[in-house]
Amino acid sequence: MGPGRRVILGVDVGTTAVRAAAFALDGTVRHVATRTYPMLQPVPGWQVQDPDVLVAATLEAIAACVADTAGPEVVALALSSAMYGLIGLDSALTPTTPLLTSLDSRSSEAARDLWTSGQSRELHRLTGTPVHPMSPLCKLMWFARHEPHLCTTTRWWIGLKDYVLHRLTGRLVTELSSASGTGMFDVHRRVYSPAVLNLVGVSESQLPPVLPTTASLPLSAAAGRAVGLPSGTPVVVGAGDSPSGSLGAAAIDSTVGGLTLGATGALRTVVAAPLVDPAESLFCAALTEDAWVVGGSVSNGGNVVRWAGHALAPDLHPASGDGRFVPALLRLAERIPPGSDGLVMLPYLLADRAPAGVSGPPGAYLGLRSEHTRGHLVRAAVEGVCLQLGGVRDRLAELTPISGVRLTGGAFRAPLWREVMAAVLDCPAQVAGEAEDAALGAAALGLFAIGLASDLKEAVALLDPEGAHSEPITVDESLATAYRGLRAKLPTLVTVVGRLGEILDEVTAGPGVDWRASTTPRDTVGG
Repeated sequence: MGPGRRVILGVDVGTTAVRAAAFALDGTVRHVATRTYPMLQPVPGWQVQDPDVLVAATLEAIAACVADTAGPEVVALALSSAMYGLIGLDSALTPTTPLLTSLDSRSSEAARDLWTSGQSRELHRLTGTPVHPMSPLCKLMWFARHEPHLCTTTRWWIGLKDYVLHRLTGRLVTELSSASGTGMFDVHRRVYSPAVLNLVGVSESQLPPVLPTTASLPLSAAAGRAVGLPSGTPVVVGAGDSPSGSLGAAAIDSTVGGLTLGATGALRTVVAAPLVDPAESLFCAALTEDAWVVGGSVSNGGNVVRWAGHALAPDLHPASGDGRFVPALLRLAERIPPGSDGLVMLPYLLADRAPAGVSGPPGAYLGLRSEHTRGHLVRAAVEGVCLQLGGVRDRLAELTPISGVRLTGGAFRAPLWREVMAAVLDCPAQVAGEAEDAALGAAALGLFAIGLASDLKEAVALLDPEGAHSEPITVDESLATAYRGLRAKLPTLVTVVGRLGEILDEVTAGPGVDWRASTTPRDTVGG
């Protein structure tokens, strides 16, 4: 890029990596820098990260992206981040806890108690966030029960984005999108609910003030030196990764669903006001004050096939241990008929989010016989993931009409994923370009926030003019028929295996462990 051109940086701090992308305002050029970080599992069910490691990776990614742009004016830096995380800080703003990620399931007991007592329904109606171990609400209840001494030394309870913003700007704030995902925020009145805070045992003074997602703060001098940008550069606080991803996928029409499939998966649509699922399975979070994203996520997406590659076909992986999709592995699955000859996988390698209740059943292969090969196991894994997302689509369609779905994410580079997903959805589907992600969504929201786009649709179109051109998928009717039968049986299978999971939880539950004492980080499944 030459001098005189302008770019905006979209920064998405994700679950296992941060992606900083520079988008030219004319949509012609983009540069991307990525840095990864480990997920720590000091105890089974705990999924935590060191917040300072994530901040260091974020600064490195931004600096690398700025260096790559070499000349153009950076008009703003806009943030997105993984939602539902929780960090405790002391009065000196030093972490008293790790980042408890959305995958951390230690608070399952607290979530079950709220469901058993009947409180979950009112909590969901108020907050738009289902009662689930991933929510900060349940995590705070866990700390109150199990580490009350830590609660007395914790001055602030914040999310991942809040910590990154503090390190970039020196301000400790949150924004509407992240607040709406805490399980403590009244999405109808746009304030924290005193009743919910009282239930959790946290005061509003322990939570950062809530800004609009379009607010901007000046980049601090120290952060500017670290990333190579002038101090005072606008930092748009942005939204969470789920709403940002919907914007990046250009799925901002209420009749169009945006389905993203990478390591995890999600299906969402955008509505004008908070829309709460009476079945308590879907999430609702803000993109802006008058654009709300409703939908469901699954923790088990492409990571399930990555696990299958490590566990079942290590010979097909490169010597480097690269865990991305291996064409040879998926070719094994392509030879297997739809339905995997009666083999079904419930792909819950990690505690899931929707639509299966509090934390879902354990992962399981059902119907395994001696004639099944590893190709069957891999195809059943692909089908299991797609069936879970099909269940999210069914639930979402009961709340708001869905006339079509845009598919985005690295998984859909593979024909098998496209074919199975389109057949399971059984509605018009298109594969959009790979740029449609939370980093693009963050940049588009930032462009709108600083007044360089009149609305969100224009902002996405300016930064990614090719995104409107997507490839339609022809649905194989015989496949769609086969998967309809599987989808009808799935709820019963989930219920039965869920009961088995409750028994296993009782058998395998163990004592807590100090996260700081863990010296052997373990990656997430298949990482």
